[in-house]
Amino acid sequence: MTYQLITSNEDLETAFSIRKEVFVKEQGVPLSDEFDQFDHLDSTCKHILVFYNGQPVGTGRLRIVEEYGKLERICVLQEFRQFGLGKNIVQSLEEIAKTQGVSKVKLHGQKHAEGFYQKLGYQTASDIFMEDGIPHILMTKEL
Repeated sequence: MTYQLITSNEDLETAFSIRKEVFVKEQGVPLSDEFDQFDHLDSTCKHILVFYNGQPVGTGRLRIVEEYGKLERICVLQEFRQFGLGKNIVQSLEEIAKTQGVSKVKLHGQKHAEGFYQKLGYQTASDIFMEDGIPHILMTKEL
């Protein structure tokens, strides 16, 4: 597994196609809700692509929100989920957060993934709330 910081529109479009496959097609998130004002290269976000055997199969982004690094849009194509790439995406985004001078991170995790994030050191910090029609929880971690 390798990751790269996205620096070209072509790579950003690859990340978008992965997100569409996972969030829109697989999970039913409306296309209009999946993309926002942070989905471009000159935004305050750092976007990454994750590769497995040279093929782009996952993505995520980091945004600095107040004193937190906020991990967002973390996803891996279904056929590659058994390789531990989700963990690699989270850890890669945490590394980027550290380089941005951030010492704590947060995310809105889907409720079914709560145990996955807990294994990575995240603490549940909210009750369940709905986001894009999917139950989520706020989770935080000190880096």
